[in-house]
Amino acid sequence: MQKLMTSIAVLLSLNLTAQTLINGKVTDIKGVPITGANIYLEGTYDGSTSDDHGSFSFKTTKTGTQTLKVSFMSFETFTMLGDVSFMKNLQVKLREDVNTLDAVVLSAGTFQAGDNSKVNVLKPLDVVTTASALGDFVGALQTLPGTTTVAEDGRLFVRGGDAEETQIFIDGIRVFTPYTPTTNNAPTRGRYSPFLFDGITFSTGGYSAEFGQALSSVLLLNTIDEPDQEKTDIGIMSLGGTLGNTQKWKKSSLSFNASYINLAPYNAIFPNRNNWIKPYEAVSGETVFRKKTNTGLFKLYGAFDATNFELTQEDINNPDGVYFKMNNKNFYLNTSYEAALNATWSYFGGLSYTHGINDLNIMDSAVDDTENSVHAKLKFKNRISNRFKLYFGAEYFAANFKENYSDASINNAAYGFDNNLVAAFAEADIFISKNLAFKTGLRAEYGQLFKETTIAPRLSLAYKTSGKSQISLAYGNFYQNPSRDILKFNQDLKAQNTSHYIVNYQYNGDRKLFRAEAYYKNYGDLVKYDTDFADFNSNYNNNGSGFAKGIDFFWRDSKSIKNIDYWVSYSLLDTQRDYKNYPTTVQPNFANTHNVSVVGKYWINDWRSQVGLSYAYASGRTYTNPNEAGFLNEKTKAYNSLSVNWAYLISPQKILYASVNNVLGFKNINGYQYANTPDVNGNFNRRALQPATDQFFFVGFFWTISEDKKSNQLDNL
Repeated sequence: MQKLMTSIAVLLSLNLTAQTLINGKVTDIKGVPITGANIYLEGTYDGSTSDDHGSFSFKTTKTGTQTLKVSFMSFETFTMLGDVSFMKNLQVKLREDVNTLDAVVLSAGTFQAGDNSKVNVLKPLDVVTTASALGDFVGALQTLPGTTTVAEDGRLFVRGGDAEETQIFIDGIRVFTPYTPTTNNAPTRGRYSPFLFDGITFSTGGYSAEFGQALSSVLLLNTIDEPDQEKTDIGIMSLGGTLGNTQKWKKSSLSFNASYINLAPYNAIFPNRNNWIKPYEAVSGETVFRKKTNTGLFKLYGAFDATNFELTQEDINNPDGVYFKMNNKNFYLNTSYEAALNATWSYFGGLSYTHGINDLNIMDSAVDDTENSVHAKLKFKNRISNRFKLYFGAEYFAANFKENYSDASINNAAYGFDNNLVAAFAEADIFISKNLAFKTGLRAEYGQLFKETTIAPRLSLAYKTSGKSQISLAYGNFYQNPSRDILKFNQDLKAQNTSHYIVNYQYNGDRKLFRAEAYYKNYGDLVKYDTDFADFNSNYNNNGSGFAKGIDFFWRDSKSIKNIDYWVSYSLLDTQRDYKNYPTTVQPNFANTHNVSVVGKYWINDWRSQVGLSYAYASGRTYTNPNEAGFLNEKTKAYNSLSVNWAYLISPQKILYASVNNVLGFKNINGYQYANTPDVNGNFNRRALQPATDQFFFVGFFWTISEDKKSNQLDNL
């Protein structure tokens, strides 16, 4: 018995002496102790947690080289590989995890709407439930600060920039013809339905080096990666009808959306200021095919639309009016593939093709346009670490434009151009901590048309001032070739350019968001010509210049008032330009000094309804009064419009929807047209340029048929 006890004692002694003590202290970068950190040897049960002083200590029987892990919430995991005999009196400093939800966001100049963005200024639902938008994503974005109200146009005018300075991308690939055709003094709409998109990024300046050929703004639309279920959507509207369907399989899905619009019945009930011979008619269709692979996602997006109308418009210089006829066909194809190469590398490849045909008759003139455009992009991303991410890539743009013009004295005059451009870009995201981050990039472009190379640096940074607020700065140079209305007549020019300087403050918390942003833009090499309109006999040069400066405010609150979600935006813009046929530097006629938008939505549970309102105010815009000295020497009266809408849930899958734009019937004036010659008293007579209708009424019934029998089209209204 004594021998047995002696043997056990020896074995216990040997076991105790085989154990190794591991100890140390866990703190953050500033030396503040971290309590409750988890410390362990990987692949074992040996470990401990840090105490109130950050200290830890445990024993292990493991020997030789082992991996020690130290982890704690909101901090990056610390890893140490080494011999356990040297893991004594360790001083472990944990760095904050820059991927946490409360980490700083590079947001200067950028508004995002999407379920995956950290800062949602607009939700996808907002794009189609804003009363004044009428289901148009461009109309919803016009309620954000930085945009200018140009009611007769309908496109995005951003921070003193012309509408052509804003470019639109679908899944990162350029859209060359984003708007539907229209006639004079009638607003256009975005060509693509919002039903197939789930994310929007609207950048009003200082955007990524990945995007070019845009002086003022880029709008990024992302199609849905994967639908949640199979469904059919049916819409019957006062303007026409829509039909959509989604089919879903294990690793792929197919969605389509078709619509038919005809304004003839509407115009018969609500006459307008135009004399319609053939009211506006449009047929359109879109489809998205998606397929998942083992490492990535393939998308194929296609859209086609055909539009036609014919009318006579009032004109002070033509007693019989101006005859206008339009036939337009447009096809857009977009395909992309994004996949991971390994744990740190991923890539994206995309290609788009646009084919547009436009047949236009104005009085005795006939204009036939044909455009073919291609955009190809290849981009790589290397996630070197949580704190450093590298992006680089290249892209190619090719545009072929041809125009034939005929009138009583000219027979089939031909104009056009080929515009080929290659670009390369590189960009890095650098996170110093979860409170401080940088984005720096460089973009280089070579244009075959002008045979010139441009270099555009971009830089932005953000610093988190508190748990819910941050400040951001952004700077960038941007280049864009002149528009096709210029290039079809003259290609002996160079790219126009601008520089952006932006400072931003943002508060985001408790379902409330506040943004204040100041900016300055400096324009150079803008195109000028010496005739009333760009023409084949105009003299062109790049001697134009300009500036835009201002401040934007945005406030959104979905908490303070029960069942009410609202936002308010205000923009102050000071801008002047010397471009086109301007004889001097003045405020351009598309710019408003003051713009205000108020949007509110109220859910009434007892009525199973959502009601909404949208109010827009814009100060007057400049115009030239030939009876007074000067150019763009007077301003119109202020623009006002109050729109309301109502969505009633008849049943879980049936919705009745109605909206009225400008419900109070404000008599807005977009400008004035003056007679070409003075009257007997030497005065030039004028007529006001008013909207075709002061109000617009819409009624629709929407029915969704789905597997869960609960989904409805409220998200689509």
